[in-house]
Amino acid sequence: MGVFESVLIALAGLWAGTINTIVGSGTLVTFPVLVALGVPPVTATISNAMGLIPGGAAGALGYRAELKGMGPLVARLLPASLLGGITGATLLLHLPESVFELAAPFLIVIALGFVILQPRLQAWVRARAAARRGADATEVVLHQPPALYALVFFAGVYGGYFVAAQGILLVGILGVFMIGSLQAANAMKNVLVLGVNIIAGISYLIFAFDRIEWWAVLLIAVGSTIGGLVGARIGRRLSPVVLRGVIVVLGLVALVVMIARLVTG
Repeated sequence: MGVFESVLIALAGLWAGTINTIVGSGTLVTFPVLVALGVPPVTATISNAMGLIPGGAAGALGYRAELKGMGPLVARLLPASLLGGITGATLLLHLPESVFELAAPFLIVIALGFVILQPRLQAWVRARAAARRGADATEVVLHQPPALYALVFFAGVYGGYFVAAQGILLVGILGVFMIGSLQAANAMKNVLVLGVNIIAGISYLIFAFDRIEWWAVLLIAVGSTIGGLVGARIGRRLSPVVLRGVIVVLGLVALVVMIARLVTG
């Protein structure tokens, strides 16, 4: 991997860490870059997920104030998310790579759909949050709807298998079903996504060590950590329309590359 490719991956990691801290879908920046540089899709997914762990930790740390008093709820939701992550990682490692290559284009389309519809989803989430603004901290922790746990589990399965846009998916689920503010939902999202990536990363280390592209992991890790730490500052200066447009374009690039491989392979 040359200097240009290395710089490109590091910059993609920086952007991904920034986006993931703010809303999610950073993988739709890093995954297309890795695929376009010739990294096999499953290897790209594994290496990307591992590289984003430090950035996820930085982002979760940055939202620690919003998590104050939410410890009991974290303790309840995190096991569901981790179980989903283990399930998704198991599917990724044990299903034939051809299954992932067939499924990945459809998953990219789903992820892009979440990115494109994010403004409407966010507006809906905010309307729901405003309607229940009177909930106190005890109610937030102790009286969550049962559907929330099931949806967090399935979001974990999605994240463990594909990673991309799980943050947007989770913040939508948490914003609609979790009793609490949208900021609390975003903070919780960062913790749950970090948990999924960690548990998936452990699975990869144990069962797929030879499929990890370590140089890509290191570059994404460095970039995503910086992005996670300064994500809020950078994110506030970017036009949401431009940001969303770039994500969609990169996602379409990955889609075209993977479809071309299926056709020619």
